[in-house]
Parts: sequence; C-alpha cells; structure tokens
Amino acid sequence: MAHIEDRWFRDVRQNDGATHKEKTTRHGAGKRWRVRYLDPEGREHNRSFDRKIDADRFKVSVEADVQRGVYLDPDAGRLTLRPYAESWLAAQTFGESTRERTESRLRLHVYPQLGGRQLAELARSPSIIQAWIRGLQAKPVRKAPDTTMAPGTIGLILTNLTAIMAAAVDDGLISRNPCRTASVRAPKVEGRRIVPWSAERVAAVRAGLQDRYRAMADAGSGLGLRQGEVFGLSPGDVDWLRKNVHVCRQVKIIGGRPVFDLPKGGRERDVPLPESVALRLSAHLAAYPAVPLTLPWQKPGGRPETVPLAFTTRYQGALWRGDWNRISWHTALGSAGVTPCRENGFHALRHHFASLLLADGVDIRALAEYLGHADPGFTLRVYCHLMPASEQRMRQAIDRVLAGPADGPLTAREMGAVR
Repeated sequence: MAHIEDRWFRDVRQNDGATHKEKTTRHGAGKRWRVRYLDPEGREHNRSFDRKIDADRFKVSVEADVQRGVYLDPDAGRLTLRPYAESWLAAQTFGESTRERTESRLRLHVYPQLGGRQLAELARSPSIIQAWIRGLQAKPVRKAPDTTMAPGTIGLILTNLTAIMAAAVDDGLISRNPCRTASVRAPKVEGRRIVPWSAERVAAVRAGLQDRYRAMADAGSGLGLRQGEVFGLSPGDVDWLRKNVHVCRQVKIIGGRPVFDLPKGGRERDVPLPESVALRLSAHLAAYPAVPLTLPWQKPGGRPETVPLAFTTRYQGALWRGDWNRISWHTALGSAGVTPCRENGFHALRHHFASLLLADGVDIRALAEYLGHADPGFTLRVYCHLMPASEQRMRQAIDRVLAGPADGPLTAREMGAVR
C-alpha cells in the first residue's frame, strides 16, 4: 500500500548477486526520504522527509487512515480560505439579505487577515484564529472611529467562519474545525436588559413625526411590527371586521434597491387589532390613501409585485430605512429629548408593545406569536425581566382565594377568639 524510497542512494546489483549502495544524481539535494502511497481511489501520492523516522511515521499513519476509512489528502488543505469561502457562500440557500450581510462580513473582516491562509494551516494552528479575534476587538468601527467592534458583531463573524471551516471538514479538506477548539473563544457578550419606553415617551416621539408617518408609531407600539413590516403594510392586510392584521411582507434593501420579502424568518403571522390602533390607521388612510407600488420580490430582478402601501414618501415612493431613520425618526427623537442611538431605534416601539402585554398578563407563547418569534424561549430570554414578579403574583393568587368567606384556615385573630 505504501513504501519508502531513498532518493540519495540506490541499490546496485553486482554480477555475483550482491548489492551495494550507489549515490544518485540527487545525492545531497532536497529531502532524502520519499513515501509513495495510494489513496482509497487508487491515485498515487507522495511526500518527502528529511529524516527516515519521520517517513516511517507518516507511512504507518497514512496506511492506518486508509484502512480505517478516515484518509484525508494532505495536499487538499493547501486551498486558501477566500476561494473556498466564496464557493461555500455561493452554494448556500440563504435569503438574499442574509447572503449580502454574510458576504459583507467576510469581505470586510475575514478575508483581509485570513483569506490568503491555507485551510490546513488554519486547522493546525487555532492560535491564528484567536489572534484574528483579538484584532477584531481592537478594530475601530467605520461610522464611529472612537469605538471598537461590539462583541456580538464579532460573534456573528466568527459564526460565519465556523460554518465555513465545518464545511471544509465535511468536504475532507481538513481533519478538524479550528473554530471549535477550546483555545478559540469569542469575546463575552454582556447581558443587556431592555428598558422599555414609557407611554409618555412613545407619545412624545409620535408627536415629533410628520403627520403622514405618525400612524407608523402606532403600528410599532400597538401591533409590535418591525420597521420593515410597517414599510410593507397594506390596507389589504387589515381585516377591519374581525379586528386582525395579517403580517405577510416587509420592505428591505438588497443590493442597494428596495424589494418586497416575507417577514423576518420567512414567517407570516396574525396580530389582533386593538380598536384604538384601528381608528388611528383608518384616519391615516383617509388622510393619506394607499399608493400602489411595484417592487421586485426578494431580490433585484425578482418577479415584480404590486402592492398598495399604507406608508410611502411624500413623493409616493417606497420608504428606505436609512433615509427615514436619519431624517424623520432622528428628528422626532430630538423633539422628544431622546438621544438617537441603537437602543432608541424604531425597535423601541416593539419593546414597548411587548412590555404592555406582559404587564397585562399575556403569556409568553402568545407574545412570541404576535412578535413573530419562532422560539418562545427566545422571547422569554429577551423579556423575562419585564414579567410581573412571581412573588407578588403568588401573594395575589392566594389572597384571591383565601380573602373571601370560604372555609379555610383560621386567621390568628379568629383562633384567639375561639380560645
């Protein structure tokens, strides 16, 4: 299956049948010992070594790997990370927005330091990955040069790299995933509790929006819709008679162009429509009738979809997240005395919605359904601290039963009277 040849000497047979060593033309040049072997498909490979003991070890190892069915071509890992990652990304079944974000993370944060490294080199030396992570921790953010990359962002980038290296293991290019070794650790993400806006703050920010956009705040705080879902809301999605809103699309930016797509996670859902929100939406539509807009479905060049949208620009075009946030939302925050930052984005209205429902006793499973979360456990982890304290709820539950005239344990005063 495998054999070792000496590249510096060859055996020469004499007339009497004896053999002696004779120098080859390669004597003293290059590595002396070469192992030649066949892979499971019958293809011949070879590898050279300076020392005979290393050649012997490799021969034993490769024969054992072939025998056990775990052989990996030692040359396969010579492929560098970037071309392999690009082919990996092209094969994924991501949505277009996920593909775009993943490509951006790889291009901006992975390829500059690791793109030219061989897969085998990364697999052998997880310390290279850890050093790269430390570099990301010190990397300034483009839009805020005085700050560094958030641990959560680094974790997302590492998740993408981990998936790529896992695919390389599955493809038989490397024997282990260096991103899953004990020495590679993403920076710890500090738990951040959501502090929901008060009703007064919601009202103040709503009042700071232009008239044509005020009902968007009602859709966020009264229905729990994401910003893109508000952008994609159509009067046809509202069942005014049954008091229900069918959330079935969003407007998002792909490749610098607006497109229609399913809500996040590809999950449509129904949300009950409170009377107060219904009145505000109907008043908005009376003042600003819906505008039919045609956008591609899911990606630029996708099939065209025409939908009457409840919220559009004053020029009757689709709303763009970046422009609307910078011009309309930040202006409204300023008028309400609220600092524009990530915590005070449009998503704050959704948190307000969740806090109101939890305070009123709506269970986590129902809230997860209204918010469009696939896993109620995720909803619980995010909003657990907003639920009424269990101690107080326990006291109230017992008091509701025992406070009445029903037969039950005597109070201390009653026991004293009996005695």
